[in-house]
Amino acid sequence: MYLPPHDPHVDDPMRFKPLFRIHLMERKCATVECMYGHKGPHNGHIQIVKKDEFSTKCNQTDHHRMSGGRQEEFRTWLREEWGRTLEDIFHEHMQELILMKFIYTSQYDNCLTYRRIYLPPSSPDDLIKPGLFKGTYGSHGLEIVMLSFHGKKAKGTKITGDPNIPAGQQTVEIDLEHPLQLPDVENLRDFSELSRIVREVQEQVRREEQEKEHRQEDEDHSQQAASQPAAKPLGGEEGAEGEETAAEAEGRTQDKAPASQPFVLPMGVISRNEDYPRTCRICFYGTGLIAGHGFTSPERTPGVFVLFDDDRFGFIWLELKSFSLYSRIKVSFQNAEAPSREAFDEMLKNIQSLAT
Repeated sequence: MYLPPHDPHVDDPMRFKPLFRIHLMERKCATVECMYGHKGPHNGHIQIVKKDEFSTKCNQTDHHRMSGGRQEEFRTWLREEWGRTLEDIFHEHMQELILMKFIYTSQYDNCLTYRRIYLPPSSPDDLIKPGLFKGTYGSHGLEIVMLSFHGKKAKGTKITGDPNIPAGQQTVEIDLEHPLQLPDVENLRDFSELSRIVREVQEQVRREEQEKEHRQEDEDHSQQAASQPAAKPLGGEEGAEGEETAAEAEGRTQDKAPASQPFVLPMGVISRNEDYPRTCRICFYGTGLIAGHGFTSPERTPGVFVLFDDDRFGFIWLELKSFSLYSRIKVSFQNAEAPSREAFDEMLKNIQSLAT
């Protein structure tokens, strides 16, 4: 298992922790050992669920228990997961979230299901290379997000979740058609000024979406009423004209965008990491997903996507007055003894055949 670095150090490397190991021996004999806990390897089980998915099960979960009971297990987990003790964390809300995470994760006792992650494709037109990023999420600590590009949109999908937003949800969505022109540094310190700029773009996006819906309705009515198929190419011409206009607008945006511009967080915006870059390349309007515990009442709220360089970006959550800093994961996810993907798949098939 690759764990993110200790909060809030997003630029630190990932941490490696073995969870299980497979021994393939002669005479088609195989054993699986669980590596979870602090008492050494012990008996485990592995099973293929379906394509790109397998599960592990510990057969001796008593090896995960500590002599000091759950309190000692929690203290040990806290040192490994957060690099600190509970006494070092003064924020009561953060203490509550950390305790929730411990209760939630420890109940599985390394009986887990694994699914393969397919990284998004890369295009020369992408703003930066897509991939996996470590990001700060306030009291939740560091989480892993996959950045991908989809035409005029960019999306950040959670690979690891928390009690509010689970894994698999789109934590941020960036509207690449709506770059933001930030004020100078002095005015940028004023949160109300940034909020005014973002709200104006939010209203513009809302109007454009309404106009698009109306145009689509008109086109649908026209197609229904038309008796000749000649009406269809007209729609195509309109679409081409719209694409050209968007391309021209994008070109103008790129011409106007400076190579870099000063950046500072507005007063009152909370950041777990104060060591963020003080210059950025470009900013875009975006939305961030927030919700209550248990993913209740999810809502997309306005925000600012800030591109710092090829490996770092940020997001200002307007409603939360919070800032998340993201740093690219550069680890190759293999160590010297790790098998290739093909070899690992072959091992799973051998174990499955032995089990049946």
